[in-house]
Amino acid sequence: MLIATTPADGHVNPMLSVVRQLTGRGHDVHWYTGQAYRDGVVGAGAVPESMRSGYDFGGLSKEEAFPGHAGLTGLASFRAGMEDIFYQTAPGQMTDLLAIIERFRPDVIVSDDMCYGACFARERIGIPLAWVGNSVYVLGSRDTAPLGYGLGPSSSRVGRFRNRLLTLAGDHLTLRTVRERADEVRAEVGLSRLDTSVMENIARRPDLYLVGTVASFEFPRTDLFERTHFVGPLDLPVPDTAFDPPSWWNELDDGRPVVLLTQGTVTNDVQRLLVPAVRALADLPVLVVVTTGNSPLDPTTTSSLPRNVRVEPFLPYHRFLPHVDVMVTNGGFNGVNTALAHGVPLLVAPGSEEKADVAARVSWVGAGISLRRRNLTSQRIRTAVGMVLNDPRYRDAAVRLRGEYLRHDGPKQAAELIEGLVGPRGVTAVLPEAGARW
Repeated sequence: MLIATTPADGHVNPMLSVVRQLTGRGHDVHWYTGQAYRDGVVGAGAVPESMRSGYDFGGLSKEEAFPGHAGLTGLASFRAGMEDIFYQTAPGQMTDLLAIIERFRPDVIVSDDMCYGACFARERIGIPLAWVGNSVYVLGSRDTAPLGYGLGPSSSRVGRFRNRLLTLAGDHLTLRTVRERADEVRAEVGLSRLDTSVMENIARRPDLYLVGTVASFEFPRTDLFERTHFVGPLDLPVPDTAFDPPSWWNELDDGRPVVLLTQGTVTNDVQRLLVPAVRALADLPVLVVVTTGNSPLDPTTTSSLPRNVRVEPFLPYHRFLPHVDVMVTNGGFNGVNTALAHGVPLLVAPGSEEKADVAARVSWVGAGISLRRRNLTSQRIRTAVGMVLNDPRYRDAAVRLRGEYLRHDGPKQAAELIEGLVGPRGVTAVLPEAGARW
């Protein structure tokens, strides 16, 4: 099996648990991704394959890898991300992958759902392809608005008209450059234009689509892609045996509500969410725990932190989340799923990529509140946190979802479904020939 992932934490981390399952079942697995993830690849039992023609931006912040994206939010960030991070990098990825396939002769490719170089390689040679989703369901539907708008579903006549209108607007106005760039990239690698809507004119649908969440967290669709499976979360932390808790750990049991404030590992604009949130909660009777990930707070900020704030670069979520009463986040898909798998309600302040769509799902299931404005005020954050803490409906919805999460073993289910693409002794399952319309 050949694994291919975009060199970014949110794309690599969900695949790690799946690869551990596949190698544990005796499969010969090679993994194409960035050099920064080599140790993880080897630790999962796979053979690392280097990015040579493909752009290896692993280990860099988004602003370092793509300087023009600094400060972008909303649709502007969404457009730039699709065109620069995923589309323009695909031809180099395809070149690398075709060379690996020629040498390694895999029976199946398993990629994240935005590693379009893998999609191109599959289309060129007809090898089966499984997507392991790293975020929300990405395919279009008559019952939902297109990605990027952060809107809830609607299958009514009026709702479907809205969805169709937004799709047409995306094709010809708001996401026109994304659509055009997809056509250009396909032509660059010798593939024909796809006469489909924006976001689906870059690659044909896979032979298997594995979405790393539970069905209840995703919008209902009457036209769900028939080869889709909601397998449950794939990036839940692996329990550790050794843990050295910080000096303040006993404060988790002093009776105060605990607020986790995090913005994930990619976005590093601490001024947008972390700073106003710390100010908002400074004089409330709560314990605020800030995890900074790859974006440590500057000394000026840390020297004047309120007395109720504790800052850590990292905390093991499986140990910490059982103590948390609300998570404040920018809407990273894996972090949101991890919180809900522990029954923790959320306040989501999305700023970039598809995070507005993640936030829309949190609001839709009733497990939290979404703050959509770019400029977040401390007062709005303070009010929203108070609502989540004081209204039991948010916690109840999160707890109901936790029960569904617990019924899934995402990595195991994913591995079993991937194996279904390959027959006995490596005989590839019978599939439509490459390039066939679905």
